[in-house]
Amino acid sequence: MDNITHSIIGFGVGEVVHRSLPDEADTQSQRVRHRLLLVSCALASNFPDLDLFLGKRLPDPLGYLLYHRGHTHTALMALPQALLLAALLWLCWPSARALLRASMPARWGLTASIAAGLALHLLLDFTNSYGVHPWYPFDGRWLYGDMVFIVEPLFWVAFGVPMALVMRWRFARMAGPAGLLAVLVAFAVKGYLGWTSFAALLLIGALCGAAQWRAGTRGRAGLLLALGVGLGFIAVQGVASQAGRQQITAALQGIDPASRVLDVAMTAFPSQPLCWSFVSVESNEAQGNYRLRRGVASIAPTWLEPLACPAGLVEQLPSQALSPGVLQFATASAGLQALRLLKQSNCQVDAWLRFGRAPLLALASGELSDYRFAATPRGNFTTLHFSQALKCPDGVPGWGYPRADLLSP
Repeated sequence: MDNITHSIIGFGVGEVVHRSLPDEADTQSQRVRHRLLLVSCALASNFPDLDLFLGKRLPDPLGYLLYHRGHTHTALMALPQALLLAALLWLCWPSARALLRASMPARWGLTASIAAGLALHLLLDFTNSYGVHPWYPFDGRWLYGDMVFIVEPLFWVAFGVPMALVMRWRFARMAGPAGLLAVLVAFAVKGYLGWTSFAALLLIGALCGAAQWRAGTRGRAGLLLALGVGLGFIAVQGVASQAGRQQITAALQGIDPASRVLDVAMTAFPSQPLCWSFVSVESNEAQGNYRLRRGVASIAPTWLEPLACPAGLVEQLPSQALSPGVLQFATASAGLQALRLLKQSNCQVDAWLRFGRAPLLALASGELSDYRFAATPRGNFTTLHFSQALKCPDGVPGWGYPRADLLSP
């Protein structure tokens, strides 16, 4: 997820933890604890992304692909990250240090805030199609939630409105919801967000805000409602993603029964469970090739046709209907043997294949890229220009190969 989402949810959960604990002995200690728990949970919610600074350990694009969402995004590394963050807060925040020495509720609150922030980061990153491998080194496989768009305004609205209302400054209470409204309008105007979704988000924001307002100065009803809305949304998206995957798989098998559908990577639209972008991977061992397809699907085409999905996220290319709810915009294929030989003979390709979920091999241009990101506005950031003459990279992490099913017969 984007770091704005991580931060907003972190602040919201930190506020819930603070309001769930007994009050401190005096007003000043209560204020210090409030700030400490909000800051610690928000920092913990972003802490695993410090692995972005490790990208220079490998040449581009391998550094970013293999180190982002890498070791700091594993359950095993959560404990040292929690201890490091707690130590930094202890050393750099004298008033918080004094409070932690004197108050058991503050110590429990700090522990809960940091633990919740780190866990939420891994959970939210799992929900999209980029993937994580949280159980490394015990299990190096990538896990893909394929449920939530990487920038999801529902979380901003559900947590942002009640968080704005609990702030002490009147300007912040007014500017927060106004800023969120402006962002939603901009998203809708640019075609990233449907107007129906826009209206639903306004309703969710109003409900969470009203619940928090009625709860009073020490209440937490609106924040708990935001948590429930967020978890319910993820559950709905999970069901919709699975339905869409089954729909797309059935369409692909109907077109080419001889090929085996290995994977369908699903990318959600913001706040719209009916609309999905997809990249499929099919293999035909008998013919010695594999095929990638890219398109858009609606899981309820009688209600919403695929081309009626938010235009800002639908490719402006000629489309081919694979079924009433599934449109294909582009396709590509490559030889299985060529990919397997290249993995064995080229250490850069072997390293890249520890990331690539939909490997597009272009032998003529000497490029390997992930088809999931072929339509990004600034070009495909995963593209590897491989060459036998370049030195083998050192320090390649031991992640599993997402397409191990392509790499051997």
